Amino acid sequence: PSTANRVSPIIIQSSERYDVSPLLIAAIIRQESNYNSAARSPTGAVGLTQIIPSHWRQACPGNLYDESVNINCGTQVLATYYKSAGSWSKAVAYYNVGPTGYNTNRKMKKQGKRYAKQVKQHEKNLKSKL
Repeated sequence: PSTANRVSPIIIQSSERYDVSPLLIAAIIRQESNYNSAARSPTGAVGLTQIIPSHWRQACPGNLYDESVNINCGTQVLATYYKSAGSWSKAVAYYNVGPTGYNTNRKMKKQGKRYAKQVKQHEKNLKSKL
């Protein structure tokens, strides 16, 4: 809760900048890192939104462990995926498995859809607490 309270203004700012629902951003953070700013995945993804630095270095310069940089980057990535996917659920699936994985591999597509469903549940839970 303390991290969520601390980063909520950053989430609001990023949501306005990239036209993404703040609840969706918060749900992605919940799913990706459970609000652990120091999170690091086995694949090298870092921070609250679990950005892989090697994939997003040019689009998201700066320290990805910095909460503001990380949330802005994750939101930018999600907004970019939405533009190519055409729907938020597909954009969220892309966020997990990437557009190539989603569109070329049945197993990855299934994983992406399952991930999107989990994020949607987090979003629903957050909305019910408002």
